[in-house]
Amino acid sequence: MPNGEFAAKELIKKRKRQRLLKKWWKRKKFKLKQKYDPMGTVPRAKAIVLDKFSLQQKQPHSGLIKCVRVQLVKNNKVVGAYVPYDGTIGFIEPHDEVIIEGLGGSQRGQMGCIPGIKYKVSGLNGIDIYQIVKGKKEKPKR
Repeated sequence: MPNGEFAAKELIKKRKRQRLLKKWWKRKKFKLKQKYDPMGTVPRAKAIVLDKFSLQQKQPHSGLIKCVRVQLVKNNKVVGAYVPYDGTIGFIEPHDEVIIEGLGGSQRGQMGCIPGIKYKVSGLNGIDIYQIVKGKKEKPKR
């Protein structure tokens, strides 16, 4: 540790150099989320369904994961989104408007055994998807 009359200046310089090693600081300073994340900085976004598909789960698990390919309304980028709950994929059709949000994997990535999918569907034509599946509300016509 430096000591003496100019110790504070040395400590400040050292701290500035060390900041670049912090991943969260670098993302914030250089605005990497706004540049590279399709949704930008918002937690939810509207999207239009292009098509439905299913994925194989990663290694220790087996089964098909139902997903949709959607195009974001705000910037026309195409991303894949996971469809939660049993039988939900039957309610979704091409050209429906859905609301997608982050899936919640650590460090802004995929979650668990779902390969390459970072988003999930949370609403369909303005209604919460859980209420449609449970039968509490009907899917509105567009």
